[in-house]
Amino acid sequence: MHAENGSDVMYYSLPKFTMSDLEAATEDFLPENIVSANGEKSPNVVYRGKLKDGRWVAVKRFTYSAWPDSYQFLEEATAVGRLNNELLANLIGCCCHGNERLLVAEFMPNQTLSKHLFHRESHPWGWEGAIRLRVALHLAQALVYCSSKGRPLYYDLNSSRVLFDHNGNPRLSCFGLMKNSRDGKSYSSTPAYVPSRIHTDRVMPESLIYNFGTLLLDLLRGRHTPANHAVELIRDQNFLMLMDSSLVGHFSNDDGTELLRLASQCLQFDPCKRPNPKSLVTALIPLQRETEVPSHVLMDIPHGNVPPKQLSPLGEACSKLDPTAIHEILKMTGYKADVKKEPSFDLWTDAMKKALNSRHQGDAAFRDKDFGKAIGTEAQKEPRKQQTVFVRRCFCYLITDRAKEALVDCMKALELHHVWPTAFYLQSVALKILGMDNDAQEMLKEGALLEAIQNKRADSV
Repeated sequence: MHAENGSDVMYYSLPKFTMSDLEAATEDFLPENIVSANGEKSPNVVYRGKLKDGRWVAVKRFTYSAWPDSYQFLEEATAVGRLNNELLANLIGCCCHGNERLLVAEFMPNQTLSKHLFHRESHPWGWEGAIRLRVALHLAQALVYCSSKGRPLYYDLNSSRVLFDHNGNPRLSCFGLMKNSRDGKSYSSTPAYVPSRIHTDRVMPESLIYNFGTLLLDLLRGRHTPANHAVELIRDQNFLMLMDSSLVGHFSNDDGTELLRLASQCLQFDPCKRPNPKSLVTALIPLQRETEVPSHVLMDIPHGNVPPKQLSPLGEACSKLDPTAIHEILKMTGYKADVKKEPSFDLWTDAMKKALNSRHQGDAAFRDKDFGKAIGTEAQKEPRKQQTVFVRRCFCYLITDRAKEALVDCMKALELHHVWPTAFYLQSVALKILGMDNDAQEMLKEGALLEAIQNKRADSV
């Protein structure tokens, strides 16, 4: 329970995760699980992970120099953890182990505002005026909420800090609420821009509003707006000169003019003339359009855990229980999921050479559809680093009417690589054969969702 005021605050304790918990969740901080949720170029990176209880999380791993004092890190994380709102990607825990400092937050599966605005060649979503205006309102409301809970400052506010949940609703990353324990500066290498005679990288409420103004311009233009060029960009311009061409016909003159006016107010040279978050909310509410339409519809994205309209070939084969198609796909895929950097051959032990020989025998038997032999040879190999072994053996068990053993092997594969769509797909087949139709459908959806997330990430690279 999040205590927010009164004497209960002193009893609030942010959940603590062990280092082993987060290593398991992120597959030992596998590089492939790095996400660019915050757009940071510093060593403080964010990983996607899955906890043992099935929750998807974003794990931010700091360098030791960012938080050398563990007590101050825990104190600051606890303060941020007290916040809990549907407008935020909320902090749900932390870890302080030796020199390690990590934050754990809710994972937002539909990426960032910057990805959808600036990389639309790989994200061809509608992005009409209604969803852009909704983003602006939700962001302003999030700042009002944070201020009301004693966290009025946000560090390095930019389009990469705006995330989208499984419903397509925009949320503000909680990571930007953490200030540096030593001097209150942002963690980002880019300080908040404060146009004044004296340049400073310290964040103030006025500089936060300035950055909000640049975000409004991002929404209007569909392009990144450098903070130090924002004022020059809008000088003597009307919204038609700045507006994203894809908004033509979807954005009224009145809405565009008002959005540009709000941006101009936020970018006032005199910080005292900039609006506060509450007044921004008041101004943005009348601009909202299609308020009854869910965000995921406006964004044209799959809702929740519903898989894409078109499954991948493997997903389609598993949904139809087509053993021939499944076998062909597994043959073509081979052992890609197990590829690791191997030592040179002269450093191999006898056990490693024996395992490789067994792998060759098992692969040949699997390709020749000699599934009984494949089970025997595959089972001889060390399973610790061979998730493909379990998936292939699972398929062999399915073909030989041993669905229970197949299910066990799929679960073992997921223990080794718990964000692997292939294992979820094969598990759905085993569950279907065992008569557990609802569970089978859930595994199929989970595999499809994982595949969609991984494809989006690959497209954005």
